[in-house]
Amino acid sequence: MMTRTMSEPSNDRSTQDTPRGRLISLIRQILGPPAASRPLPIDARLSDLGMSSIKMVNLMLAVEVEFAITIPQADITPENFASIASVEALVLKLTASDRGG
Repeated sequence: MMTRTMSEPSNDRSTQDTPRGRLISLIRQILGPPAASRPLPIDARLSDLGMSSIKMVNLMLAVEVEFAITIPQADITPENFASIASVEALVLKLTASDRGG
């Protein structure tokens, strides 16, 4: 049985290759210090973690590059970029549709 935790796993290397791990890494880079050293709850609002509108645009562009996807205009919504979990759901949806799933 898989349980969903409210924050990222402590062993960052084991999750680095997962979509969530890659996304958390991108968010840490964009937020910069002190986010690099603190847990990032997946359901916390990105704006509460320090994500400004300019950083949000950078995140959107970084997600497109990291996951080799194009985010359709209709999916560029506050709801899809509200939290790590919502961005992760968007990425999974778009990568699944790219593979025909």
